[in-house]
Amino acid sequence: MTATSPRLKHEVKDLGLAPLGRQRIEWAGREMPVLRQIRDRFAQEKPFAGIRLVACCHVTTETANLAIALKAGGADAVLIASNPLSTQDDVAACLVTDYEIPVFAIKGEDNETYNRHVQIALDHRPNIIIDDGCDVVATLVQERQEQLADIIGTTEETTTGIVRLRAMFRDGVLSFPAVNVNDADTKHFFDNRYGTGQSTLDGIIRATNVLLAGKTIVVVGYGWCGKGTALRARGLGANVIVTEIDPIRAIEAIMDGFRVLPMAEAAPQGDLFITVTGNKHVIRGEHFDVMKDGAIVCNSGHFDIEIDLKALGAKAKEVKTVRPFTEEYRLQNGKSVVVLGEGRLINLAAAEGHPSAVMDMSFANQALGCEYLVKNQGKLEPGIHSIPTEVDQEIARLKLQAMGIKIDTLTPEQIEYINSWTSGT
Repeated sequence: MTATSPRLKHEVKDLGLAPLGRQRIEWAGREMPVLRQIRDRFAQEKPFAGIRLVACCHVTTETANLAIALKAGGADAVLIASNPLSTQDDVAACLVTDYEIPVFAIKGEDNETYNRHVQIALDHRPNIIIDDGCDVVATLVQERQEQLADIIGTTEETTTGIVRLRAMFRDGVLSFPAVNVNDADTKHFFDNRYGTGQSTLDGIIRATNVLLAGKTIVVVGYGWCGKGTALRARGLGANVIVTEIDPIRAIEAIMDGFRVLPMAEAAPQGDLFITVTGNKHVIRGEHFDVMKDGAIVCNSGHFDIEIDLKALGAKAKEVKTVRPFTEEYRLQNGKSVVVLGEGRLINLAAAEGHPSAVMDMSFANQALGCEYLVKNQGKLEPGIHSIPTEVDQEIARLKLQAMGIKIDTLTPEQIEYINSWTSGT
């Protein structure tokens, strides 16, 4: 580990990993043409000149391309990890050595280190915060009230983070604008559904090398992430069960062709369980008791609280690592439960996260969300603001253009028709 440099403060695993990181960042950039166009414009216009920015994100090749774009726009940026197991150490090293971006992130860092990095980020006295789970903003509000006057706003791209921001706003403690990147159409329709669907199964396969065809997979939660995960699992030949608390989503899952059961009934049937709810302890002690011997559980929601690992640990007489990111809990009843990635995001713990092609749109939203905050400084009320529709559509237009796909445009007659109330049958 290295902590300081004559020219730059940082905390990464090994700066010697930088050459590999640069290769991988450039490879990801090939699939991120929208963000590349934004970066080129930022380099000309410098919208973040004089702006101190903190990004708390998964330190991946895709995030690196976002950080490079923000720096090109003039931002004085610091990057920390949003999850202890999601950092790609070679990427962190490259950002420090090749791009002079201070990074505080080490794959596998403990909670104490993670929390210290949050404090280091806030020591930067940011004007803009890019958050992924709302930890930096929550810490700022709870512990750094004196810095609130520095804040122009924040962007948030996770469902978990938006839930926390809404709770903060209800409690009257969100005193600045927050841009809801998560609910932009060009984010959740694609990142949550296709990104989570593919990368979750990628992480499971890398961690276990199990055959998914013929397995009974229980997807816990049928939001956009759950929909994508269930769809991809079925595509690999799995028999998919969905559990839900929302009756509308449950009906949707049924009509999409999946079985829907309460967790108490699904627990004895599943071979593999994937949580994607954003809530706490959706798999609990009573569920472990009735699972099959050798059942595998993992999480693809943001935080490591969806699976009650404390309850599982209390039932275990032995815990051992059987493969990287794969731990077997041998229970008192003689059966075993296998936990992947310590209950953290399996797609980032054991794999590389979402493919860069889908993160292209998500991070385009992040970059333009930050620009929107700066351009509208002092004009936006405290609270949660959506990405403007015109920005969302421009990102989609640029993505289609990069893919070589053309679409129709309205004729003048059609424009007149849809804006008129006098034309009838």
